[in-house]
Amino acid sequence: MSYPPQPYTSGYGPSMPYPSHYSPPQGPPPSNYGYKPIDQTGGGEYGQRFEPKKRVNDIFFLILFILQLLGFAAISGIAIQAWVRNGGLRGGLGNGTQGGTGTSVTLDKHTAYLLLLVTAAAVFLSTLYLILTRAFTSIIMHITLVLSIILNIGVCVYYWVIRYYSGAIVFTIIALLSVFSYFGFRSRIPLASLLFRVVMDISKHHKSVFVVAMISLLVQAALSIWYTFTVTATYTRWTPQSPACTSSCSSGTVAGLVFFETFSFLWTSMVVGNVAIATLAGGVYGSWYYFGPREYGQMPKHPNLASFGRASTLSLGSIAFGSLIVTLLELIKMLLQMARNNANADGQPIEAALACCAECFIGIIEGAVQYFNRYAYIEIALYGKPYLAAAKDTWRLLVDRGIDALVNDSLVGMTLTWGAYAIGLLSALFGYLYLRYTNPTYNADGQYSPVVILFSFLIGVTCAMTLNSAIEAGVSTIFVGLGEDPQILATRAPPLFEMIRETYPQVVQGIPRV
Repeated sequence: MSYPPQPYTSGYGPSMPYPSHYSPPQGPPPSNYGYKPIDQTGGGEYGQRFEPKKRVNDIFFLILFILQLLGFAAISGIAIQAWVRNGGLRGGLGNGTQGGTGTSVTLDKHTAYLLLLVTAAAVFLSTLYLILTRAFTSIIMHITLVLSIILNIGVCVYYWVIRYYSGAIVFTIIALLSVFSYFGFRSRIPLASLLFRVVMDISKHHKSVFVVAMISLLVQAALSIWYTFTVTATYTRWTPQSPACTSSCSSGTVAGLVFFETFSFLWTSMVVGNVAIATLAGGVYGSWYYFGPREYGQMPKHPNLASFGRASTLSLGSIAFGSLIVTLLELIKMLLQMARNNANADGQPIEAALACCAECFIGIIEGAVQYFNRYAYIEIALYGKPYLAAAKDTWRLLVDRGIDALVNDSLVGMTLTWGAYAIGLLSALFGYLYLRYTNPTYNADGQYSPVVILFSFLIGVTCAMTLNSAIEAGVSTIFVGLGEDPQILATRAPPLFEMIRETYPQVVQGIPRV
């Protein structure tokens, strides 16, 4: 095997603040690292790395996912057919004073167009934020860290002002913890910034990363549009006194159908994003870590295409399994939030306090599961494991040898998450302003503003998180590689490896095969 005479570089010139030279493999790493020889094929019960055994994992959840998607499609078809038959209740773009804004009963075509514009804005803002983050990585990471602390303090102060004491106590503790941990997080920003740039530079040399991200984003945008029209049509078809209502019309029917549609949308959205994570982890990023840059000649041809084939067939049930857990937690949190709001409105502080505590607890669990699942999907992508086996190995990876210190200190996820919420807020603001200045008939008293704003926020966050997941997949894949096979990076990128080892000596000891 011959290697190119020129080293693999970042492609951004000498101004990069990290070592950009990557050498071809030159044998085993120095013995003082304490590594043990491993099976480079990654064989075992689940097959070789990147070549899992040809079997469908977690088939029950695969069938359940397909059934719920078919159920959503059936409800959508019935609702949209009735909606179209009634001309979308004659709603459309423009100002209500100029006519053509529909009826005063429920959501109409005006809302559908509004949310289409929100989706387009979310796609644009997501792309812009990723470009800005690559250009100003350290600055944006500092800003998001400070914003997290300010947000916690702000919520704490607000709850004390309104005398919502249970929530105030909880967020006082959270605010104090965030302030005390600030200096520890701040000291990790250089390493997190380094890894983020490395992943972005890998992506620069492999345009298929952005192809996967954009396809995932477009699929997510199309799903958001479908969901938007379906919810709008559901209100039209089953709201009492609506011109499109023919039978089974009631507020309970509308609430139940919208709940199922939201569940289906969240689950399918998460599966789309997680398939993208698995595709990139088992494709370009995993191949870069284990085989070196494409110039070495060892990387498989079209790694993302082969990885997508595995993720969308053999491993789709496993991905749906993990996504379902997060979806259920998200729905529980939404129900608890509704219960808290109702208790506050009814003047029941004890019930509101209990709901708030439960909501915070579920939110913590949901965040931990999401974090955990990302690494499980990488195990699934690399080895083709079923979800429970991948979860078991992920737990061993995160706990046994201290790699939890590295992943928990990483600010990449925080930076991208803050960006997603900022995009969600801007999308919600766009939806509100459009409602305010176009003045649709159905929203004359502002009764539908919260619904439209919520849908706008949800669409914005979902689109942003889908695009951001492509970058998080790269950082997480490097973490998994460091935990299982650190000597690979030691031989391919010694300067980068040394920077990580000096900060986290325990992390790069490797995880024993069991």
